Amino acid sequence: MRYEDIAPWYDKVERYIGVSGENLGLKQLPDGKFQPPMTLNCVEEELKKAMVLKFTDNHLLTIGRAAHITENTTDFIGRGSCQYRNRCSRGCPFGGYFSSNSSTLPAAERTGNMTLRPNSIVYEVIYDDATKRATGVKVIDRGTKEKMEFKGKLVFLCASAMASVGILKQSQSKRFPNGMGNDSGELGRNIMDHHLGLGASAKVDGHLDKYYKGRRPNGFYIPRFVNIGGKTKKKEYLRGYGFQGGASRQNWSDSIAEMGYGKNLKEVILKPGSWQIGMSGFGEMLPYRENQVTMSKNKKDQWGLPLLDFQVEFKENEHRMREDIKKEAVAIFKAAGFKNVQPYDRSPEPGWAIHEMGGARMGRDPKTSVTNRNNQIHNVPNVYVTDGAFMTSSSCVNPSLTYMAFTARAAKHEAQQFKMGKFN
Repeated sequence: MRYEDIAPWYDKVERYIGVSGENLGLKQLPDGKFQPPMTLNCVEEELKKAMVLKFTDNHLLTIGRAAHITENTTDFIGRGSCQYRNRCSRGCPFGGYFSSNSSTLPAAERTGNMTLRPNSIVYEVIYDDATKRATGVKVIDRGTKEKMEFKGKLVFLCASAMASVGILKQSQSKRFPNGMGNDSGELGRNIMDHHLGLGASAKVDGHLDKYYKGRRPNGFYIPRFVNIGGKTKKKEYLRGYGFQGGASRQNWSDSIAEMGYGKNLKEVILKPGSWQIGMSGFGEMLPYRENQVTMSKNKKDQWGLPLLDFQVEFKENEHRMREDIKKEAVAIFKAAGFKNVQPYDRSPEPGWAIHEMGGARMGRDPKTSVTNRNNQIHNVPNVYVTDGAFMTSSSCVNPSLTYMAFTARAAKHEAQQFKMGKFN
Protein backbone atom coordinates (compact mmCIF):
# COMPACT_ATOMS: atom_id res chain seq x y z
CA MET A 1 0.00 0.00 0.00
CA ARG A 2 1.51 3.32 -1.08
CA TYR A 3 0.57 6.91 -0.33
CA GLU A 4 -0.85 7.31 -3.84
CA ASP A 5 -3.33 4.50 -3.10
CA ILE A 6 -4.85 6.26 -0.12
CA ALA A 7 -4.30 9.94 -1.02
CA PRO A 8 -7.78 10.45 -2.57
CA TRP A 9 -9.34 9.11 0.62
CA TYR A 10 -7.33 11.47 2.79
CA ASP A 11 -8.70 14.29 0.64
CA LYS A 12 -12.26 13.00 1.00
CA VAL A 13 -12.03 12.70 4.78
CA GLU A 14 -10.33 16.09 5.22
CA ARG A 15 -13.07 17.81 3.23
CA TYR A 16 -15.77 16.03 5.21
CA ILE A 17 -14.53 16.49 8.77
CA GLY A 18 -12.83 19.88 8.37
CA VAL A 19 -9.07 19.97 8.98
CA SER A 20 -7.21 23.24 9.51
CA GLY A 21 -3.55 23.46 8.68
CA GLU A 22 -0.78 24.67 6.42
CA ASN A 23 0.42 23.04 3.21
CA LEU A 24 4.23 22.79 3.24
CA GLY A 25 5.15 20.73 0.18
CA LEU A 26 6.92 18.09 2.27
CA LYS A 27 7.07 14.47 1.20
CA GLN A 28 7.18 13.27 4.80
CA LEU A 29 4.12 15.37 5.71
CA PRO A 30 1.94 15.48 2.58
CA ASP A 31 -0.29 18.42 1.82
CA GLY A 32 -4.04 18.12 2.16
CA LYS A 33 -7.42 19.80 1.65
CA PHE A 34 -7.23 22.19 4.58
CA GLN A 35 -9.23 24.92 6.22
CA PRO A 36 -7.24 28.12 6.94
CA PRO A 37 -4.50 27.48 9.54
CA MET A 38 -4.68 28.79 13.07
CA THR A 39 -2.01 31.29 14.14
CA LEU A 40 1.16 30.82 16.13
CA ASN A 41 1.71 33.05 19.13
CA CYS A 42 4.65 35.45 19.40
CA VAL A 43 7.07 33.02 21.08
CA GLU A 44 6.27 30.24 18.63
CA GLU A 45 6.91 32.69 15.78
CA GLU A 46 10.26 33.54 17.38
CA LEU A 47 11.17 29.84 17.47
CA LYS A 48 10.09 29.39 13.85
CA LYS A 49 12.32 32.25 12.67
CA ALA A 50 15.26 31.02 14.74
CA MET A 51 15.03 27.56 13.21
CA VAL A 52 15.14 28.98 9.70
CA LEU A 53 18.29 30.93 10.59
CA LYS A 54 20.12 28.29 12.64
CA PHE A 55 19.28 25.06 10.77
CA THR A 56 19.64 24.18 7.12
CA ASP A 57 18.56 20.53 7.19
CA ASN A 58 14.78 20.40 7.02
CA HIS A 59 14.04 21.86 10.45
CA LEU A 60 10.67 23.53 9.89
CA LEU A 61 7.91 24.66 12.22
CA THR A 62 4.23 24.98 11.41
CA ILE A 63 0.94 25.28 13.25
CA GLY A 64 -0.47 21.88 14.15
CA ARG A 65 -3.02 20.38 11.82
CA ALA A 66 -6.28 19.86 13.69
CA ALA A 67 -9.79 18.55 12.96
CA HIS A 68 -11.29 21.97 13.60
CA ILE A 69 -13.32 24.15 11.23
CA THR A 70 -11.81 27.63 11.04
CA GLU A 71 -13.93 29.03 8.21
CA ASN A 72 -17.72 28.85 8.11
CA THR A 73 -18.97 27.32 4.87
CA THR A 74 -22.09 25.47 3.75
CA ASP A 75 -20.09 22.22 3.54
CA PHE A 76 -20.61 21.35 7.20
CA ILE A 77 -24.29 20.77 8.00
CA GLY A 78 -25.19 21.77 11.54
CA ARG A 79 -21.63 22.73 12.46
CA GLY A 80 -20.00 26.06 13.22
CA SER A 81 -16.38 27.12 13.33
CA CYS A 82 -14.05 26.74 16.30
CA GLN A 83 -14.86 29.20 19.13
CA TYR A 84 -11.55 28.63 21.00
CA ARG A 85 -13.44 27.91 24.23
CA ASN A 86 -11.77 24.66 25.30
CA ARG A 87 -14.81 22.41 24.90
CA CYS A 88 -13.16 19.82 22.65
CA SER A 89 -13.24 17.09 25.29
CA ARG A 90 -17.01 17.50 25.58
CA GLY A 91 -17.59 16.77 21.91
CA CYS A 92 -17.71 20.49 21.09
CA PRO A 93 -21.22 21.99 21.45
CA PHE A 94 -20.43 24.30 18.51
CA GLY A 95 -19.49 21.47 16.16
CA GLY A 96 -16.23 23.17 15.27
CA TYR A 97 -14.22 20.20 16.44
CA PHE A 98 -14.96 17.03 14.49
CA SER A 99 -16.58 14.28 16.52
CA SER A 100 -19.17 11.59 15.95
CA ASN A 101 -21.58 13.62 18.08
CA SER A 102 -21.38 16.68 15.85
CA SER A 103 -20.84 15.12 12.44
CA THR A 104 -21.09 11.43 11.53
CA LEU A 105 -23.92 10.30 13.82
CA PRO A 106 -26.24 13.14 12.73
CA ALA A 107 -25.35 12.35 9.10
CA ALA A 108 -26.17 8.68 9.63
CA GLU A 109 -29.44 9.59 11.33
CA ARG A 110 -30.43 11.78 8.38
CA THR A 111 -30.37 8.71 6.11
CA GLY A 112 -33.19 7.13 8.11
CA ASN A 113 -31.28 3.85 8.11
CA MET A 114 -29.43 4.05 11.42
CA THR A 115 -30.33 2.22 14.60
CA LEU A 116 -28.14 3.32 17.49
CA ARG A 117 -27.94 0.75 20.29
CA PRO A 118 -26.01 2.29 23.23
CA ASN A 119 -24.48 0.51 26.24
CA SER A 120 -23.60 -2.47 24.06
CA ILE A 121 -20.38 -4.40 24.64
CA VAL A 122 -19.62 -6.49 21.57
CA TYR A 123 -17.55 -9.50 22.55
CA GLU A 124 -17.83 -11.93 19.64
CA VAL A 125 -18.39 -12.03 15.89
CA ILE A 126 -20.64 -14.99 15.02
CA TYR A 127 -19.32 -17.31 12.30
CA ASP A 128 -21.33 -19.74 10.16
CA ASP A 129 -19.32 -22.79 9.09
CA ALA A 130 -21.75 -23.57 6.28
CA THR A 131 -21.64 -20.19 4.53
CA LYS A 132 -18.10 -19.32 5.67
CA ARG A 133 -19.39 -15.87 6.57
CA ALA A 134 -20.05 -13.87 9.70
CA THR A 135 -23.75 -13.62 10.55
CA GLY A 136 -23.70 -10.96 13.29
CA VAL A 137 -22.33 -10.18 16.73
CA LYS A 138 -22.90 -11.15 20.34
CA VAL A 139 -23.45 -8.31 22.79
CA ILE A 140 -23.66 -7.75 26.54
CA ASP A 141 -25.73 -4.85 27.83
CA ARG A 142 -23.45 -2.67 29.93
CA GLY A 143 -26.09 -2.01 32.58
CA THR A 144 -28.27 -5.12 32.77
CA LYS A 145 -25.57 -7.61 31.65
CA GLU A 146 -28.16 -9.22 29.40
CA LYS A 147 -26.66 -11.16 26.50
CA MET A 148 -28.14 -10.82 23.04
CA GLU A 149 -27.32 -11.28 19.37
CA PHE A 150 -27.65 -8.91 16.43
CA LYS A 151 -27.75 -10.32 12.92
CA GLY A 152 -26.23 -8.67 9.87
CA LYS A 153 -24.81 -9.36 6.44
CA LEU A 154 -21.74 -7.26 7.17
CA VAL A 155 -19.64 -6.49 10.23
CA PHE A 156 -17.27 -3.54 10.58
CA LEU A 157 -14.90 -3.72 13.55
CA CYS A 158 -13.73 -0.23 14.48
CA ALA A 159 -13.75 -0.53 18.25
CA SER A 160 -10.15 0.74 18.65
CA ALA A 161 -7.23 -1.53 17.90
CA MET A 162 -6.95 -3.53 21.09
CA ALA A 163 -10.72 -3.89 21.55
CA SER A 164 -11.12 -5.18 17.99
CA VAL A 165 -8.28 -7.65 18.52
CA GLY A 166 -9.94 -8.81 21.74
CA ILE A 167 -13.26 -9.34 19.96
CA LEU A 168 -11.56 -11.38 17.23
CA LYS A 169 -9.65 -13.39 19.83
CA GLN A 170 -12.94 -14.29 21.52
CA SER A 171 -14.62 -15.13 18.20
CA GLN A 172 -13.72 -18.80 18.27
CA SER A 173 -15.34 -21.54 16.21
CA LYS A 174 -14.53 -24.92 14.74
CA ARG A 175 -13.04 -23.12 11.73
CA PHE A 176 -11.16 -20.57 13.85
CA PRO A 177 -10.25 -22.23 17.17
CA ASN A 178 -7.66 -19.53 17.96
CA GLY A 179 -9.75 -16.53 17.00
CA MET A 180 -11.41 -15.33 13.82
CA GLY A 181 -8.94 -14.69 11.01
CA ASN A 182 -6.03 -16.16 12.93
CA ASP A 183 -4.86 -18.75 10.39
CA SER A 184 -1.49 -16.97 10.33
CA GLY A 185 -1.03 -16.82 14.12
CA GLU A 186 -0.52 -13.06 13.72
CA LEU A 187 -3.72 -12.00 15.51
CA GLY A 188 -2.66 -9.96 18.53
CA ARG A 189 0.95 -9.59 17.38
CA ASN A 190 3.05 -6.70 16.05
CA ILE A 191 1.62 -4.22 18.56
CA MET A 192 2.90 -0.64 18.26
CA ASP A 193 2.51 2.70 20.00
CA HIS A 194 4.18 6.07 19.53
CA HIS A 195 6.83 7.63 21.72
CA LEU A 196 5.42 10.20 24.10
CA GLY A 197 6.33 11.99 27.31
CA LEU A 198 9.83 13.06 26.35
CA GLY A 199 11.28 16.24 24.94
CA ALA A 200 12.38 19.53 26.47
CA SER A 201 11.09 22.64 28.19
CA ALA A 202 12.50 26.16 28.50
CA LYS A 203 11.94 29.68 29.76
CA VAL A 204 11.62 32.57 27.33
CA ASP A 205 12.65 36.15 28.05
CA GLY A 206 10.75 39.11 26.69
CA HIS A 207 7.35 39.45 25.03
CA LEU A 208 5.89 40.57 28.36
CA ASP A 209 3.70 43.08 26.55
CA LYS A 210 2.03 40.32 24.53
CA TYR A 211 -0.59 37.69 25.29
CA TYR A 212 -2.95 35.49 23.27
CA LYS A 213 -6.69 35.32 22.82
CA GLY A 214 -8.85 32.25 23.37
CA ARG A 215 -7.86 28.68 24.02
CA ARG A 216 -6.31 27.36 20.84
CA PRO A 217 -6.91 23.58 20.58
CA ASN A 218 -3.54 22.76 19.07
CA GLY A 219 0.13 23.71 19.25
CA PHE A 220 3.03 23.96 16.85
CA TYR A 221 4.42 21.02 14.95
CA ILE A 222 7.95 20.29 13.75
CA PRO A 223 7.72 17.64 11.01
CA ARG A 224 10.14 14.73 10.80
CA PHE A 225 13.63 15.86 9.78
CA VAL A 226 15.69 12.69 10.32
CA ASN A 227 16.16 9.69 8.02
CA ILE A 228 14.47 11.34 5.06
CA GLY A 229 17.51 11.26 2.80
CA GLY A 230 20.95 12.86 2.37
CA LYS A 231 22.52 14.43 5.44
CA THR A 232 19.51 13.56 7.59
CA LYS A 233 20.55 9.89 7.75
CA LYS A 234 21.02 8.53 11.27
CA LYS A 235 23.24 5.51 11.82
CA GLU A 236 21.94 4.80 15.30
CA TYR A 237 18.34 3.90 14.44
CA LEU A 238 15.68 3.46 11.74
CA ARG A 239 12.71 5.74 11.00
CA GLY A 240 12.08 9.11 12.63
CA TYR A 241 10.02 11.47 14.76
CA GLY A 242 8.39 14.89 14.92
CA PHE A 243 7.72 17.37 17.72
CA GLN A 244 4.45 18.72 19.07
CA GLY A 245 4.61 21.66 21.43
CA GLY A 246 3.41 25.06 22.49
CA ALA A 247 4.31 28.28 24.26
CA SER A 248 2.24 30.04 26.92
CA ARG A 249 2.48 32.48 29.78
CA GLN A 250 2.61 31.15 33.30
CA ASN A 251 -0.39 31.89 35.49
CA TRP A 252 -1.04 33.63 38.78
CA SER A 253 -0.01 30.59 40.87
CA ASP A 254 3.51 32.01 41.04
CA SER A 255 2.13 34.74 43.29
CA ILE A 256 1.55 32.24 46.10
CA ALA A 257 5.22 32.58 46.94
CA GLU A 258 4.78 36.34 47.33
CA MET A 259 2.80 35.94 50.56
CA GLY A 260 0.89 39.04 49.49
CA TYR A 261 -2.55 40.20 50.47
CA GLY A 262 -5.08 42.92 49.81
CA LYS A 263 -4.47 45.37 46.97
CA ASN A 264 -0.96 44.11 46.22
CA LEU A 265 -2.16 40.49 45.92
CA LYS A 266 -4.98 41.51 43.56
CA GLU A 267 -2.55 43.36 41.33
CA VAL A 268 -0.13 40.42 41.24
CA ILE A 269 -2.68 37.75 40.35
CA LEU A 270 -4.06 39.85 37.49
CA LYS A 271 -0.66 39.89 35.78
CA PRO A 272 0.36 36.82 33.79
CA GLY A 273 3.81 35.42 34.44
CA SER A 274 6.71 34.98 32.05
CA TRP A 275 6.66 32.89 28.90
CA GLN A 276 7.51 29.20 28.85
CA ILE A 277 7.70 26.69 26.03
CA GLY A 278 7.80 22.93 25.74
CA MET A 279 7.59 20.17 23.17
CA SER A 280 7.30 16.40 23.09
CA GLY A 281 8.63 13.99 20.53
CA PHE A 282 6.31 11.60 18.72
CA GLY A 283 8.43 8.84 17.23
CA GLU A 284 7.83 5.70 15.20
CA MET A 285 7.89 2.31 16.90
CA LEU A 286 8.87 -0.67 14.78
CA PRO A 287 6.54 -3.70 14.60
CA TYR A 288 7.95 -6.68 16.47
CA ARG A 289 6.17 -10.02 16.26
CA GLU A 290 6.92 -10.80 19.91
CA ASN A 291 5.17 -7.60 21.02
CA GLN A 292 1.72 -9.03 21.52
CA VAL A 293 -1.58 -8.95 23.36
CA THR A 294 -3.25 -12.10 24.65
CA MET A 295 -6.44 -12.94 26.52
CA SER A 296 -5.94 -13.39 30.25
CA LYS A 297 -6.64 -16.90 31.49
CA ASN A 298 -7.69 -15.89 35.00
CA LYS A 299 -8.53 -12.15 35.01
CA LYS A 300 -11.98 -10.99 33.94
CA ASP A 301 -13.84 -7.68 33.88
CA GLN A 302 -17.18 -6.99 35.53
CA TRP A 303 -19.04 -8.48 32.56
CA GLY A 304 -17.17 -11.77 32.80
CA LEU A 305 -15.00 -11.11 29.74
CA PRO A 306 -11.27 -11.88 29.85
CA LEU A 307 -8.94 -8.92 30.23
CA LEU A 308 -6.12 -8.25 27.80
CA ASP A 309 -2.56 -9.08 28.82
CA PHE A 310 0.18 -7.05 27.15
CA GLN A 311 3.71 -8.20 26.46
CA VAL A 312 4.90 -5.07 24.66
CA GLU A 313 8.18 -3.18 25.04
CA PHE A 314 10.43 -0.66 23.34
CA LYS A 315 13.57 -2.24 21.97
CA GLU A 316 17.04 -0.97 21.10
CA ASN A 317 15.92 1.01 18.04
CA GLU A 318 13.30 2.87 20.09
CA HIS A 319 15.63 3.59 23.01
CA ARG A 320 18.25 5.05 20.66
CA MET A 321 15.61 7.20 19.01
CA ARG A 322 14.43 8.47 22.40
CA GLU A 323 17.92 9.66 23.27
CA ASP A 324 18.11 11.55 19.99
CA ILE A 325 14.67 13.09 20.54
CA LYS A 326 15.82 14.63 23.82
CA LYS A 327 19.12 15.76 22.32
CA GLU A 328 17.47 17.48 19.34
CA ALA A 329 14.78 19.12 21.47
CA VAL A 330 17.44 20.72 23.65
CA ALA A 331 19.46 21.80 20.61
CA ILE A 332 16.45 23.47 18.98
CA PHE A 333 15.53 25.49 22.07
CA LYS A 334 19.13 26.52 22.71
CA ALA A 335 19.49 27.61 19.09
CA ALA A 336 16.55 29.95 19.68
CA GLY A 337 18.29 31.47 22.70
CA PHE A 338 15.77 30.20 25.24
CA LYS A 339 16.86 29.87 28.89
CA ASN A 340 16.93 27.04 31.42
CA VAL A 341 16.51 24.41 28.72
CA GLN A 342 15.75 21.04 30.34
CA PRO A 343 15.20 17.63 28.74
CA TYR A 344 12.65 15.25 30.22
CA ASP A 345 11.57 11.63 29.79
CA ARG A 346 8.50 10.55 31.74
CA SER A 347 7.31 7.49 29.83
CA PRO A 348 9.98 4.93 28.96
CA GLU A 349 7.48 2.29 27.83
CA PRO A 350 4.67 1.94 25.25
CA GLY A 351 1.09 2.77 26.14
CA TRP A 352 1.30 6.45 27.07
CA ALA A 353 0.60 7.83 23.60
CA ILE A 354 -2.75 5.98 23.34
CA HIS A 355 -1.94 5.35 19.68
CA GLU A 356 -2.17 1.57 19.82
CA MET A 357 -1.72 -0.05 16.43
CA GLY A 358 -1.30 -3.53 15.05
CA GLY A 359 -2.75 -6.87 16.07
CA ALA A 360 -4.64 -7.60 12.84
CA ARG A 361 -2.07 -6.51 10.31
CA MET A 362 -2.86 -5.97 6.65
CA GLY A 363 -1.11 -8.07 4.01
CA ARG A 364 -1.42 -10.00 0.77
CA ASP A 365 -0.59 -13.40 2.24
CA PRO A 366 -3.05 -15.04 4.68
CA LYS A 367 -0.07 -16.94 6.09
CA THR A 368 1.52 -13.75 7.43
CA SER A 369 -1.37 -11.34 7.96
CA VAL A 370 -4.96 -11.06 9.24
CA THR A 371 -6.62 -8.59 6.84
CA ASN A 372 -6.24 -7.99 3.11
CA ARG A 373 -5.66 -4.72 1.25
CA ASN A 374 -9.37 -3.91 1.49
CA ASN A 375 -9.40 -4.34 5.30
CA GLN A 376 -11.32 -7.62 5.00
CA ILE A 377 -10.39 -10.54 7.19
CA HIS A 378 -8.75 -13.24 5.09
CA ASN A 379 -11.29 -16.03 4.49
CA VAL A 380 -14.14 -14.05 6.13
CA PRO A 381 -14.79 -11.37 3.48
CA ASN A 382 -17.85 -9.82 5.13
CA VAL A 383 -15.87 -8.72 8.20
CA TYR A 384 -13.85 -5.50 7.86
CA VAL A 385 -11.34 -4.20 10.44
CA THR A 386 -10.74 -0.47 9.96
CA ASP A 387 -9.23 0.87 13.18
CA GLY A 388 -5.55 0.84 14.14
CA ALA A 389 -5.46 -2.95 14.34
CA PHE A 390 -4.82 -3.29 10.58
CA MET A 391 -1.74 -1.05 10.62
CA THR A 392 1.57 -2.66 9.62
CA SER A 393 3.76 0.31 10.56
CA SER A 394 3.18 3.34 12.74
CA SER A 395 4.91 6.33 11.12
CA CYS A 396 5.39 9.23 13.56
CA VAL A 397 2.21 11.28 13.06
CA ASN A 398 -1.19 11.03 14.71
CA PRO A 399 -2.82 8.00 13.04
CA SER A 400 -6.54 8.79 13.31
CA LEU A 401 -6.81 10.43 9.88
CA THR A 402 -5.30 7.30 8.34
CA TYR A 403 -7.88 5.11 10.08
CA MET A 404 -10.67 7.31 8.74
CA ALA A 405 -9.26 7.30 5.21
CA PHE A 406 -9.00 3.51 5.17
CA THR A 407 -12.47 3.21 6.70
CA ALA A 408 -13.97 5.38 3.96
CA ARG A 409 -12.12 3.33 1.35
CA ALA A 410 -13.29 0.05 2.88
CA ALA A 411 -16.89 1.30 3.07
CA LYS A 412 -16.78 2.11 -0.64
CA HIS A 413 -15.42 -1.37 -1.37
CA GLU A 414 -18.10 -2.96 0.81
CA ALA A 415 -20.87 -1.06 -0.96
CA GLN A 416 -19.61 -2.19 -4.35
CA GLN A 417 -19.34 -5.79 -3.21
CA PHE A 418 -22.82 -5.64 -1.65
CA LYS A 419 -24.39 -4.35 -4.87
CA MET A 420 -22.73 -7.23 -6.73
CA GLY A 421 -24.42 -9.70 -4.38
CA LYS A 422 -21.19 -10.91 -2.80
CA PHE A 423 -22.62 -10.86 0.74
CA ASN A 424 -26.08 -12.30 0.11
